[in-house]
Amino acid sequence: MTGSADPVSADPVKDTADFWFDPLCPWAWITSRWMLEVEKVRDVHTRWHVMSLAILNADRQGLSDEYRQRMIRAKGPVRVCIAARQLEGDAILLPLYTALGTRIHVERRGREEGEAEKIVAEAIDELGLPVSLADAAHSEEFDDALAASHRAGMEPVGDDVGTPVIHYNGTAIFGPVVTPAPKGEAAGRLWDGVLLCTGTDGFFELKRTRDRRPSFD
Repeated sequence: MTGSADPVSADPVKDTADFWFDPLCPWAWITSRWMLEVEKVRDVHTRWHVMSLAILNADRQGLSDEYRQRMIRAKGPVRVCIAARQLEGDAILLPLYTALGTRIHVERRGREEGEAEKIVAEAIDELGLPVSLADAAHSEEFDDALAASHRAGMEPVGDDVGTPVIHYNGTAIFGPVVTPAPKGEAAGRLWDGVLLCTGTDGFFELKRTRDRRPSFD
């Protein structure tokens, strides 16, 4: 696996996929749950990394004021993820992502004033992490590390994409974007298809217009 910012120990028998996420993105959340299903039926191990929608969209034109405000709020959870990783190591990222994402996407919380901070605090408490980690949400102390993690994930895949981003076998891709997350062998077959496409020299894109909203079932 190339392009990974922060190598961690993995099962040497299994291939490794590196997955970049922002807890705010519903599509990345669904794809991450699919990736966990893939791990059950294929010999692949996933390493988790943080990207930032706020960084990704910082210079983009035509965004609504509501979306720009949402991007400001999006900085908090990713800063906390980076701070937790520095404190606890890479292994904390998946359980922290799961704790945050369950509240944001499955429980559909976080849009009300002050609720984002409550979600972060609850996730930290659930995992038994220091309460002081919540302070990272409003601190620039971790921004350089966040930017470095973001660049490691996004630069190999280019500027015209968002999240989810997966690096595998020297190839960086955006996607797959799917809803709901396939389960069991269906998840494995989608993984096989992704590898078949991305393993083809010169392959860049398959896409159609989305006609449904994210489903978190």
